[in-house]
Amino acid sequence: MSPAQTDQTIERKRGGRPRALREEHVLALKEMAAEHPGATLDAITQMLAERCGVKVCSLTVRKALREAGVVRAKPLRRTTEDDSARAARRYGYTAAHRREADGRDYGCSLTNAEWALVADLFEHTAGSRGMPPRLDRRTLVDACCYVLRTGCAWRDLPRSFPAWTTVYKSFSRWAALGRFELMQERLRQQWRERLGRHAGPSAAVLDSQSTRHSPQGGEAGFDAGKKVKGRKRHLVVDTLGLLLAVTVSAASVQDRDGAAAVVAQACTKVPTLSVLFVDGAYSGSCAQRLQATHGLDVQVVRHPGNGNTHVFHDLQAGHPLPVAPRGFVPLRMRWVVERTHAWGERCRRLVMHHDRKLSTSTAWVWFAQAQILLRRLALPG
Repeated sequence: MSPAQTDQTIERKRGGRPRALREEHVLALKEMAAEHPGATLDAITQMLAERCGVKVCSLTVRKALREAGVVRAKPLRRTTEDDSARAARRYGYTAAHRREADGRDYGCSLTNAEWALVADLFEHTAGSRGMPPRLDRRTLVDACCYVLRTGCAWRDLPRSFPAWTTVYKSFSRWAALGRFELMQERLRQQWRERLGRHAGPSAAVLDSQSTRHSPQGGEAGFDAGKKVKGRKRHLVVDTLGLLLAVTVSAASVQDRDGAAAVVAQACTKVPTLSVLFVDGAYSGSCAQRLQATHGLDVQVVRHPGNGNTHVFHDLQAGHPLPVAPRGFVPLRMRWVVERTHAWGERCRRLVMHHDRKLSTSTAWVWFAQAQILLRRLALPG
């Protein structure tokens, strides 16, 4: 009598149904589970049929594996010290970023840690002339943050803020005094020093962005290349994407014509600049003028898929001609300023120009970039 028949005979004498899987089958199941830990029960059942010639259902296989101490379960999430430290650095996860129940229930309002970094720029100092302020300066700045984030009209400010005329006059006065630019400049230097960088960068990136304007009026034009009627922002950023200079002009102004003013502003503010990365729109005579005027090493970064771009290639070396890539290609340094444009468009006020004055549109850009740095610097280092 074979061993299988002997086991079946024993099971019948005990009064139970004979087992479909013997001990050697269970050992084979354990080996297959160890070799393929991510396999399903159906896959293990199929492998058992192919290896041992035993055809059973997946429930029988699961029961046999459970009796052998093998179960199917989701792996536990491993939490390391690095994960805990990274979670502690996230926005809103520290005591400094917990909002107090003081009526500042808007998500765009400044926290205590953020306000402490820039309070001296807006508060009324003891030695200044005039009457003491009757309204809290922090509430006025929060109202400006609300307009920047939501893109609402000044007249539509919630009643929890002061009168819209007071908020608008405060914003206009601060913009004329350059407070938002000064705030962003201070925070930019602090962030670079926290990262171990020198406060004055040596390389910068130049680019422009055309956006629509509202029927509010003001200077505007038509960008024939982007097919946009509105205004154009010219930005100069460092290699971290932090804003160094910005000018706003009509969209009809060509990139090469608007480069002179914004590059001059950046070189005046940051004398340590020596390298400037630009795209093909600034090549030729524009790059030569910038290099001669400011002594910069202007490097034109061209897209490899540009049909008008030619490169030297040694045919005698036997290498085939390079093939232009398709789709998105991250270009050296050019993606940095594109990312800065994307950061600004998170604020709905910057998606479209709603102001008549170009200086007001410029102030909004400074304020938006300063808010980004405020959130970063308020986190523990």
